[in-house]
Amino acid sequence: MTLGLNISLEEIDQKIILRLEGRIDAATSSILEKKIQTLIDEKRVHLLLDFSEVDYLSSAGMRVLLAALKKIKAKHGVFALFSLSEDVNEIVRLAGFDKILHLFPNEKEALQHGI
Repeated sequence: MTLGLNISLEEIDQKIILRLEGRIDAATSSILEKKIQTLIDEKRVHLLLDFSEVDYLSSAGMRVLLAALKKIKAKHGVFALFSLSEDVNEIVRLAGFDKILHLFPNEKEALQHGI
């Protein structure tokens, strides 16, 4: 298990994949927020977030996701998440965010349908 949050970036077909590893909580959500804001500032607004290695998502993390979604939609971009663990998916669902976020079961579907 990773303490904190590591983010790596990969570009596939002009889509940015942020590969996240660790926890997205009050202590680490600002890291994700800054990374996403930097990409938006660079006009890179087709973002897919790989949640396969995320083991926890707090309300602070969900606020970052919601803010990112609003900013990216305003720029006519696409913001999607894929490969959520059962626990993280349950948190997202209980918060009702499954109705507003684009969620995909895996990377292949996110790349095909996310944009």
